[in-house]
Amino acid sequence: MLAFAANSLLNRAALSGDAIGPGGFAFIRVASGALVLLALLSLRERSLPRPRAPRMPAVLGLAAYMLCFSFAYVSIDAGLGALVLFAGVQITMFTGALAEGENPPTRRWAGMALALSGLAILSVPTGGVAVTPVALFLMVCAAIGWGIYSLIGRKVTDPLEATAWNFLYCLPLVLLVQPLWPDTQTMSLQGVFLAAVSGGLTSALGYALWYAVLPALGATRGALAQLSVPAIALALGVLLLGESLTWPAVLAAGLIIGGIAVGLAPIGRTTG
Repeated sequence: MLAFAANSLLNRAALSGDAIGPGGFAFIRVASGALVLLALLSLRERSLPRPRAPRMPAVLGLAAYMLCFSFAYVSIDAGLGALVLFAGVQITMFTGALAEGENPPTRRWAGMALALSGLAILSVPTGGVAVTPVALFLMVCAAIGWGIYSLIGRKVTDPLEATAWNFLYCLPLVLLVQPLWPDTQTMSLQGVFLAAVSGGLTSALGYALWYAVLPALGATRGALAQLSVPAIALALGVLLLGESLTWPAVLAAGLIIGGIAVGLAPIGRTTG
């Protein structure tokens, strides 16, 4: 979860400082992630990895997340962006779990409702939490993409291999956006560095680990666990990026943490 929160901060730090454009950030992030993952895969297999057929729902979900995430962070704070993202992820993953026949216990529904109420608080327009409709829409699209990607990850048997090829096949899709919506910002060394760290470290390794633990968590527990990311990103955004801390944001973070605690509490024997 720290890796996921770090992605929000790295993306926002690069874009808010005009160190790089959103399209360039997304491309370098995916490219560096693919390089790191394929290198690790080669080391594990002691040879060049054999290509595998793309799993297009996962590739498309990852591409949608990467692109919409970057373009949304042009005009949204790191903490608020993470709140919108992972609330949307929770809804997507709960919906997917229900469609596949999971039966979440009552406390998990209560935890979801409590956590989502934190997002509702942020819809009240104030100077510290206002967000443009375009940025909000893009972050919701990123949430749906990541939710789909996470749902697919529950059935992965080789997390490192799956993540490596997902990143590689995602790369051309991210590259196609460049001529359609070209960046206006000059790509600086700082921007390239932040994007490479986000791709090669917090994304590549974080996502491979996420795919490794998802089969044990399941869809609804995985969705709830990810809601700790907004609270982490809010705190780190204030400490490291100097973003404003408002009482609605504090209350929202508290509701999210409380919702996670309620939803994941080991009460009785349940399924889902």
